[in-house]
Formats: sequence, C-alpha cells, structure tokens
Amino acid sequence: MIPLLSSSQGIHYMAFDEGLAQRLREIFSEKEDVVEKKMFGGLAFMLSGNMCCGVIGEELMARVGPDQYESALQLPHARNMDFTGKPLKGFVYVGYQGIASDDDLENWVRRCEKFVSSLPAK
Repeated sequence: MIPLLSSSQGIHYMAFDEGLAQRLREIFSEKEDVVEKKMFGGLAFMLSGNMCCGVIGEELMARVGPDQYESALQLPHARNMDFTGKPLKGFVYVGYQGIASDDDLENWVRRCEKFVSSLPAK
C-alpha cells in the first residue's frame, strides 16, 4: 500500500497508485465503453462491462484470459494474481518495472483488451 497521509488515528493508505491509474485513463481515453470501478481494494477498468485491467497498489492487474495465462507469466515482472491465497487463472499482476515505460504498459493493456473483446458485452 502507498502511504497517503497521517492523522491522529494513524497512517492512511490509498489502495492504488493514482499515477498508474492516470496512465491507464490516457490509454483508454479514445474508448467510449470504458468505465472505472473500485474493486479488489483498487481500481478496475471495465470494457463493455467486463473487467479488463486495473491497479492494485503499485501493480497492474492484467486480465489476459486462461489461454494466455501461462505465457503472460513468463514475461518480465509478471506474477500470479493470488490475493485470495490461490492463483486466479487468467489474471496476472505486473510489477512497476514491467510497466515503467508507456510502451510496456500499452502492450499489457492491448493483451487485456484482446481477451476481453472476445467476451460478450454485459
């Protein structure tokens, strides 16, 4: 978690990196069917009603789908999305170093869009 501010009740944390969220907003700015939704303690970007990707802490949450899951895990700085203690097949976390450049982030988003666009709209 990222420290946000302190108060008499202790330190408060924001659940996601607002800078990364803004970079995602810029990537999705041309699309009309993208909605932001708070979930998993972070921020998700929904494409035609389906979760596409999001931000949890300082990491990208990428929905690559079950067919691309294993190959996505082989990419630098990708790891299982295991917030429940069990990996969620079809989803990976990508650490900051894997999305530091705009090109890297956009490549991950395109992977997510490719899978999510194959799903029926909700």
